[in-house]
Amino acid sequence: MSLLHRIINLVKKPEPPIEEKTPYTLSIGDIVDLSLNSYTVAGKMFFPERQEAFFTLKDGSSIKYFRVTKREKLDLVLYKAIDGRLEDINEIPTTIEMEETLYHMEDQAIGSIHSSGDTPFSSSDEHYLWDFQSDNWKLLRIEWQSGQMMLYEGEDVLPMDVRIIQS
Repeated sequence: MSLLHRIINLVKKPEPPIEEKTPYTLSIGDIVDLSLNSYTVAGKMFFPERQEAFFTLKDGSSIKYFRVTKREKLDLVLYKAIDGRLEDINEIPTTIEMEETLYHMEDQAIGSIHSSGDTPFSSSDEHYLWDFQSDNWKLLRIEWQSGQMMLYEGEDVLPMDVRIIQS
């Protein structure tokens, strides 16, 4: 090897290490295995103030939603959309009873979102959300934006039940 090649190799910047994907850094087109089911990430809503990402997952014709909240550790929840409605979003109760399960409000927020891909909501207006939890660990989520409302029912996902396959 010539002296010039050795000098170039000494001065050349090393290639940056490839960052490993985490549930928080999923992107559209990635494939994720959750509890032995494979899903394709079809959309992403990001709540910057809450450090929360809400992914639309598709498995054939079924659609699920995956919430990843970045706190001291990642908080992972898998939701499915449910039918329901509320009369007035200004009067969200602190407890909701559905199908003999009593849910208690644990969090509410208002803020902006950034969305891309197939998502229930766009990035245009203020986004309202309410999170509820029952005594038997079932979760309920209500989202509202510009007159449109979505209700979700879900359960926590253990980090060991998540495997990411990059696209």
